[in-house]
Formats: sequence, structure tokens, C-alpha cells
Amino acid sequence: MSYIFPQPVLDYKTGKPDDAAEPGYFTTNLSTGIKVELTATRRVALHKYTFPTGTQNPRILVDLIDDGQQSGQNPTMQINPDTGRIQGGASFAASFGVGGYNAFICIDFAGDGFRLGKPKEFGGWVDDSPVKNVTNANQLQFFFGQQVGGMLTFTPKPVGTTSILARVGVSLISTAQACATAEEEIPQFDFNHVRSAARAEWNELLGRIQVKTDNVDPEITSLFYSSVYRTHISPADYTGENPRWTSSEPYYDSLYCNWDTYRTLYSFMALHDPVRYAQIVRGMIDIQKNEGWLPECRGATDQQWIQGGSNGDPILAEFFVKFHEHAAALNVSADDLYTALLRDAENQPINWDLQGRQVNDWKTFGFLPFDKFAPGGANTRHVSRALEYAFDDFTISQVAKLLNKADDAAKYVQRAGNFINNWNSTTVVPGREDIEGMMQLRLTTGGFSFTDPRHCSVNDPTHSTCFLDSNNHDGFYESSPIVYSQYVPQDTAKLILLQGGTDKFIKRLDFIFDENYFDSTNEPSQQIPFMYHYANRPGLSTQRSRQVIAESYNTSTNGLPGNDDSGAMGSYVAFYLAGLYPLPATRQVLLSSPFFPEITFFNPVLGKKTTIRAKNFKGNPTTGTGGTVFVKSVTIDGKPWKSNCFLEWDVFENGSTIELELTDDINVTCGQGADALPPSLSTGGYA
Repeated sequence: MSYIFPQPVLDYKTGKPDDAAEPGYFTTNLSTGIKVELTATRRVALHKYTFPTGTQNPRILVDLIDDGQQSGQNPTMQINPDTGRIQGGASFAASFGVGGYNAFICIDFAGDGFRLGKPKEFGGWVDDSPVKNVTNANQLQFFFGQQVGGMLTFTPKPVGTTSILARVGVSLISTAQACATAEEEIPQFDFNHVRSAARAEWNELLGRIQVKTDNVDPEITSLFYSSVYRTHISPADYTGENPRWTSSEPYYDSLYCNWDTYRTLYSFMALHDPVRYAQIVRGMIDIQKNEGWLPECRGATDQQWIQGGSNGDPILAEFFVKFHEHAAALNVSADDLYTALLRDAENQPINWDLQGRQVNDWKTFGFLPFDKFAPGGANTRHVSRALEYAFDDFTISQVAKLLNKADDAAKYVQRAGNFINNWNSTTVVPGREDIEGMMQLRLTTGGFSFTDPRHCSVNDPTHSTCFLDSNNHDGFYESSPIVYSQYVPQDTAKLILLQGGTDKFIKRLDFIFDENYFDSTNEPSQQIPFMYHYANRPGLSTQRSRQVIAESYNTSTNGLPGNDDSGAMGSYVAFYLAGLYPLPATRQVLLSSPFFPEITFFNPVLGKKTTIRAKNFKGNPTTGTGGTVFVKSVTIDGKPWKSNCFLEWDVFENGSTIELELTDDINVTCGQGADALPPSLSTGGYA
């Protein structure tokens, strides 16, 4: 049968039978016995509070400044004692960087099924102390760090249970805009209508991906669609809510951060939501026009810390490689897109900790020298940033080729190969001399500095830090040299040669898993289970990727290791369950077997449905090990395909039917001939 997002399901975080959620709706019971129901439009929330029977003084409290990190200050508040409308706002600190922002609210109240009338009590509060009859925050005495807000008491419904609706408009511009938006998006206090509209919108979006569920554990289906759902939470559509400049272009924020999401989120979006993807790209280009460089990490209009490269580059390049023929119709300017990419690649900003790259040294040396102070940012993460700079340049080369800019394409292909400059063939893992060759720091003289390959892993004997702090002098961010030494998605074929051939490459991948260097919670590890494809052993990729799902992902309380990283993990899991893994800014996607007998993607821009069908599907082994899940052969629209390891984007453009013959033989290969292997730069696969 086909599948669309289900009716409300249990909220496993609390385990209460009356706590439930669906896209666009959540409900819970407070310890006071008040039932809370929440739904929303794009910028406006509608709350419903149902008080216990017999409540004589239904009260609602509004908290103005609690942002979770207790950074709120300078609160403003106005209470209308006749209508109960509360307008207010405060200033808040950025959560992952410098700077701050203002946020404003406008809240109106109505009775559900009765006329609420004016509040019979109103006032403010500071921490645990209510203050009656104040209408303005200036009438309250408070200090930084204290909680501040407003409080209203209403007359209950004359007969029956009292339910009060609160319409909450939010704006980054002003309270007036918050009020206007609330009135525009929810003109009537009709909770069921708003909830139904939200559900219909989500069902249309999620329904663009259909699966057959015969012989599939319902847990897998729920995991898939909940993962797809989370890919659409960030970035958020803030169009009309940008206080920093005036523009008619879309404005998307909460990019928090491209380092997390460029690997899988946007490639997944390309499969079924290209219109929103185009809007995000337009918004990113507009940010570049107004701030000088493409955004990297961003939240609530604030620039935040860069973790890796200029990772807006692969996001724009992925869009253009997939949709360049449709770019104009989607109002994406090819010239503006390319200009934005070149800005990242060629011009170094004053503060490359917040945007752009440390590009001057990159262009001079082809690596980032560890012993050369570079003004404008923290002199850390030299190796991991260089590896991402190389991939960024690869993605720019792909766009240059499509624009017939041959000289630029050649230049950025050359720079994409600079990853080799950090490869030290003599570095070994302590105690495992057979694991030889590792990415390492370079000095201006060309020599190498040593970083223990176990650094930043569970096996690190020194428990070294590897985050955004000045003590991180070992060259890597959030993962070990062992993991980063596998990170050359543009040229894995060259990496195999550096590591001594396919047998040693496979041995190293096995070592990463067997010795717990693989970390499913962290993005640099994400592609590793699929890397056996490049060594002509796709069966091993299939088994490893399925073991990752079986061991780390489900719908229980502990079913998401770490956090979702703005949809990074959701899109990663969705790809694995679909039997795919993307190669951003290319026309290829790595192929395994889906967890469903059939999965269909509808792309509204291409106007096509593409189906991947496992002809002899026999279910999914619960441990991820073994089973009839390995791809023996592939046909596309009834014709044999050259590879069991990857598909071309053509299948999505054409609306093809891909049929997989499955086997229980893990020793399957990619097929016959060199072109059966996934492409790499050094093999000419992206020519």
C-alpha cells in the first residue's frame, strides 16, 4: 500500500497516552491539569488552553525573555486592559556567535465557543512575584537575569469546560508587524481550521514521496517520514522579517549551519521540493549581495561561527547542477549565483570566522599553513577547513563547466585537488602500523606537523578538544584525522591510491567501524558507510549503512543519537532508508537497496515521478546484517544499466522506473567495466 503521513502518534518523549503530535499540531497536559494544544501558520501560532472543569480563574502567563540561554534583556510590554492584547519584545544574544537580535510578539485572546470579554485581572510579573494592574514593562522593577512578563485572568465560560485561544504573532521587525501578520494569517480564531490547513500542507509536501509498505515494519515507515519531516524545519522562511535591509527577494534564516546540512539536506530537497530550494538559493544570493559573502552559519539574522569551509558553495552548486535548465523560470540568476561563488573563492573577508574563507593563504600555498598567523579569524582547524575548501572549489568547477567557463573550470578543478597537500604518507595510527597515511597539518616550509590520528575520537588518550576554541591546535574540527582522511568526496579514487589500493582502503574502512572511529552523530562520518562502493564492494556499503540504521536510529526516546543538526540527520537517515546517498554538486547519486519494496519521488518542477522498485524484496533484517538486500543488477525503464552502484540525475529528469534485482550475496560488485564505478575527478568521471 502507499503511505501518507499518519494520524497523530504517541509522543515517546513523555510516554503519556494523551500527548500526541502530527505535522502542524502538538498537544500535552501540564502538571496543573491544563490541556495545551498548539498549531501554526508560517509566522503565527494558535494556542488552545483547556482548563480543568470548575476553574474559576483561568489565568495565562506570557514570558517575554526566556530564550533558553537566558540572554533576554531590555523587555518591552504593553497590556490593553480592555481587550487583553499583549504586545512586547526583547533583545537576545546570538546562540552560536557574536551579535544579537530583537524579537517581538503580539498576542490576542478569544474564548473557544464563547465570548471571552475583557480580562478581570491584568498585570505583570517578575520571577515568582505578580504585580497587579500594570500595563507596561516600565512599571516593573527587575534586573538582568530575572524572568519578566504579563499575566491575565479571564472570566470562565458560563457553562461547561473553559478553553481559551491565544493567537501569537511573531516578528523580527516590530510589534506592529507581529499584530498585522497575526491578523492576516489567522483572521478567525478557528483552531480546527488552522490545524487542518497545516496538516493538508504537510501531507501534500510529504506525500510527494510515496512508499509501499508490504513486508516493512511500521517502525521503519514512521522513521522514514518523521526523518523527511525534519528536513523541512530548517532553514526557516523569514521572508518579510529581515530588519537588516529591504529586499523583494526571499529571506531564509536559521541556516544553523551549512556545515551540518550541505552534505545531504539540500540534495534530498532537490528530489521533491525544488521550488523551496530555489527560494533558499535566491535568499542566500541576496545575503551575499548585502553582506559581501554567502552565509554560512546564521540564526535570527545574526552571522554565527563558521565551522568548515564556505559551505554555501556546494548548496548553490548542487541547485545549479540539478536545475540549471530551470533556473531562470525559478527566478535564480545564473550570473548572480556564479558571482556569489567566486566571491567566496577569491576574496578574503575581514572576519573569516563569520563568512567566507581564509582564502589568501589557500590560494598561495594550496593548504592552510599551521605556523603562519592569518588575521581575521581563529587560527585553528587548518586541515579540516582545507579539505572543505577543496570540495568547495570542486563544486564551483561544476558550475563553471555548465556556464562554459573553461578556464575557471580548470582552475577550480586544480584547486579541488589540493587535498593531497595535507596527505602525509608516513603517518600511522599508534599500535596499528598497517593503517598508514593520514591528513596532517602543514608548515610554510612544506614540512608536516604531527597530530595523533586518534585525536578527537573515543580512542584519543588525551581526550583532546576539537571544537571552536583557541586551544584546538591539532588541525581538525569535531572529528579525528582518521575520519577526515576519508573525506575527499570529489576524488575517492585518488584517495584509494593514496591509501595503497582497494584492499587496504577496505581494510581501513573496516578499521574505522571496528575500532569505533565512525560516529553516526557527526557529519564528517556520514558518507563513510557508502565508501565501499568506490572499491567495487557495494554489498559492504549496503550492510554497513543498514547496520547504522539498526544500531542508532528509531522512533524511541533514544532514537536520535545526538541532535538533528537542523535536518542534517533527518535527511541522512531518509537517504539511507531510500537506499541512496548523494554526491553534492554532481549528477550522480550512490545506489543501495531501499528499505521498501518501492519508493516514488515526485518532483513538481520537473513534473516527473521516479520509482525505485526492489523486484524481489523480502524485508529488512532487524540487525542490518545479511538478508536479501544486496543489489545484483539494475534496469532503467526496462534496459540494463551499466552500474549497480550509482544512478544519474537523468532518471529523475525523465521520470524513470528503476528496478533492482536483489540477492543475499554480499560479494556483489558495481558491474563490468571502469564506468560501473562511481565517478571521481582523477578518473575523469565529472568531465
